[in-house]
Amino acid sequence: MTEPTVEDVRRYIAAGLPCTALQVEGDGRHFFATIVSPEFEGLTRVRRHQRVYAALGDRMREQVHALSMQTLTPAEYAAASPGAVQPPSAAGLHDH
Repeated sequence: MTEPTVEDVRRYIAAGLPCTALQVEGDGRHFFATIVSPEFEGLTRVRRHQRVYAALGDRMREQVHALSMQTLTPAEYAAASPGAVQPPSAAGLHDH
């Protein structure tokens, strides 16, 4: 099975979760996503991540080996400073 591209992962998330902003970076095995969705309103960080994993479905186990993410509501995203939504260095990525 070929490794997914950044665009593939972006498309997978967007297909399963309504997003007002979505940025994905990665190298085919490790990805970082900034995901902004009104569905995150009132959810803990763990529940937000579970919602993204649900959107990815079986792809999370079969294709996407590591995904680090920042999950924000539209209000949180609007209030964030520009530096607050930048991806960590590749060394900061962890398998999930």
